[in-house]
Amino acid sequence: MSPTPGAPAALPGGGSPPALLVRGLSKTYRDGFTAVSGLDLEIADGAFFGLLGPNGAGKTTLIGSVCNIVRPTAGTLTVFGHDHRSREARRLLGLAEQEINVDRFLSIRQILIYHAGYHGVGRRAAVRRADELLQLFRLDDKADVRAYELSGGMQRRLVLARALMHRPRLLILDEPTAGVDVELRSEIWRLVKGLNAGGTTVLLTTHYLEEAETLCDEIALLRGGRIVDRGSAASLRDRYAARDISEVYNRVITAEEVAS
Repeated sequence: MSPTPGAPAALPGGGSPPALLVRGLSKTYRDGFTAVSGLDLEIADGAFFGLLGPNGAGKTTLIGSVCNIVRPTAGTLTVFGHDHRSREARRLLGLAEQEINVDRFLSIRQILIYHAGYHGVGRRAAVRRADELLQLFRLDDKADVRAYELSGGMQRRLVLARALMHRPRLLILDEPTAGVDVELRSEIWRLVKGLNAGGTTVLLTTHYLEEAETLCDEIALLRGGRIVDRGSAASLRDRYAARDISEVYNRVITAEEVAS
């Protein structure tokens, strides 16, 4: 039975709730395709967690379910103990999507301020926060420029800045460095590592296996809508006698693809 929306999930022993708790998540779409089936996932508060898998593995469905964009067929999801459908959960979540989905005709500053308002941040506080993030992401000289006038790399920075406007405790990054150059990738790594060091929990999906190995405390391998293995980069390398996560991925995911 799903918890009442808005009510924090009770924990045995009264400990602090995990940043994300997923139990029995399943999603079957109208065409009969089952993207996720009986998936369980727990991510601790303060973790830097990587989610790896091929296209179609269920990563997008999982993220969409957590963010209340996709309606699960079954299962429960909580964010810091709050049902994922609740206003409290939405305030605690920040999502930087892979697709650049910003309003093309608003200025950068307006995009950030409007997003903060959606999460209940007052205008004065939103303006201060927008200016702070514009400076952090080196977009302050473009504050009054419309989004469509930005380069692809600048748009990527904007999407990340927007996700941070309401100071989320759980930041979900869906392919945050897809299509960016090496310099910007390194810059994003530095910024995200700093956020995590400051206490923000990060859930990262990426096809850059080196990125996951470098940044993440723990990694889960997702295939066919289920988690087939998880652990720290070191423990996964040891388990599969592999030199790096790329080799682990090839042995776990590619082997399953061949077997199926």
